[in-house]
Amino acid sequence: MDKVIKCIENLRLILEKHRKYGLKEYPTRTIFIDPMLQALGWDVRDPDDVELEFPTIDGKSVDYALKINNKPILFIEAKPLNDQLDDVKSITQVVGYAANAGVEWCILTNGIKYKVYKTSEKAEAPKKLLFEISLDPKETEGMKIQQIAEQFSRFSRDSIARGVLDEIGEQIFTISKVRKALDKIYMDPPNSFIKLIRESVGDENIKPAQIEKALKMLWSQSSNIETHSTVSIGSIRSAKYKEIRKEFSEEYHLKGKPQEVIELFRIIDKFCRELDPVNVQRNFLKLYISYSFKKSIFCCVKLQQSGLRIWLKLNYSDLINPPEYVRDVSRIGHWGVGDVEISIDNIGKFQNIKMLIQKSFEINRQK
Repeated sequence: MDKVIKCIENLRLILEKHRKYGLKEYPTRTIFIDPMLQALGWDVRDPDDVELEFPTIDGKSVDYALKINNKPILFIEAKPLNDQLDDVKSITQVVGYAANAGVEWCILTNGIKYKVYKTSEKAEAPKKLLFEISLDPKETEGMKIQQIAEQFSRFSRDSIARGVLDEIGEQIFTISKVRKALDKIYMDPPNSFIKLIRESVGDENIKPAQIEKALKMLWSQSSNIETHSTVSIGSIRSAKYKEIRKEFSEEYHLKGKPQEVIELFRIIDKFCRELDPVNVQRNFLKLYISYSFKKSIFCCVKLQQSGLRIWLKLNYSDLINPPEYVRDVSRIGHWGVGDVEISIDNIGKFQNIKMLIQKSFEINRQK
């Protein structure tokens, strides 16, 4: 881990200089990507470990094929330093290369940002994105360098050999599939499911139509059925001021986010709303999503490409041994409402922060 942290620190020192003048693909590889792979335990000078310009079935090549026991396990396609990595054709190409070669994982990178795709998922190439991480401090605001290094270490040679990436991918994409299946079952329940519930309830007076209605109501309260909030974003002057309004929604905040970030948000969203299904309100703003008890905001969430930033209305001094990814922002400019900020990047850390969210809720409920 120390090598990865040191590598991130070194690359950050030269980032702005090279970004200003721009780097083409090859120097991006030698200056930024190769050192990172070396820090992650991949020997780019050993073709048994990392094969460069690995041939694909269409006669072209992928920039890096990372190997375990001489078998390609991860493809990496490099782009110039200032490439935005949002070209669907490029994403589809590298995902296709990996899938056709029977390689489960691939990465598209510009040397700064790394986008990790699970090729076997049944979805369009962009939606196979599991997570992404950047060494640019502007793109990982609120995250400590230790957290960033941990994200990079997911595709270290040791982690790949131990199946860490496979385990994360299986967990996140399985959660997503189960959630979608439940959406379908609850909103359009099959007769067999209704019958099972009726038998479990043990009340013959309850009719199937009543059960179906109850299922839809319960699931709509706890799931992510899209709602909108209207936010004023400016005004123009004519005979009088007129507000220009723009709608923000869940779809607006989730668009283009990695699957891990989406599922992490859904877990926190469900937790916040179930603290009081009747009185907790969710409001979609331009930069973040707020949760309030009646009119008192107790939690704000911003979705980033590499994780979530959460703000709670708590006094940091009242917290007992908070995790290192919790910080006091009472004297630091920030977006959300609240003086305690949490930067969370994986589902495993949710158990460590849900008590803080509940504490913020309980304090603000009493106001």
